[in-house]
Amino acid sequence: MSNEASGANARSAGDDAGPLGYLALGLTLLATGLLSTGIFSGAGLKDAASVAHLVGGLTLFIAGLWQFRGGDRFTGTAFTGLGAFWAAWSEGAGASKDAVGLFLLLWAALALTLTLAAWQGGLFSRVVYGLLTVSLVLNAIATFGSSDGLGKAAGWVAAVSGLGAWYWATATLANSGWGRALLPLK
Repeated sequence: MSNEASGANARSAGDDAGPLGYLALGLTLLATGLLSTGIFSGAGLKDAASVAHLVGGLTLFIAGLWQFRGGDRFTGTAFTGLGAFWAAWSEGAGASKDAVGLFLLLWAALALTLTLAAWQGGLFSRVVYGLLTVSLVLNAIATFGSSDGLGKAAGWVAAVSGLGAWYWATATLANSGWGRALLPLK
């Protein structure tokens, strides 16, 4: 997705932090998504704050800088932007519901920009960024309206987006390791 979505020239696997970034994004979306669904007794969204900060925030941000260094503007922008989102989100405890709702809507706008920019990058680009956009919008609406049901639905959408990111990273690493298309990417 990193080179396909941006139209950048192919780079060596050692120069590409795309798999690392998409694993971090996938893990963070899965953790926050599943924890917000309520399927784990006694655990909730607040329990994902450290994962969101370290994995989603720090790892994504570093992977984004790595992508920028390699000349990949799209994935560099996506990873550093989403890294900033997760770092800020993990520190937002105690904010008013209106502030949180607005925060989610503004980041949904970034996710929509990424969705549009990645559209020609293949199915997984559209799945990851499109579902991330939908999840953020649903979360914002749920926050403004204090709707637990809509918040849980947003969690499921985020988890599916996370699975898409995780699959893309797994396929990229497996295909590179095997030297052939073991898992489809388009």
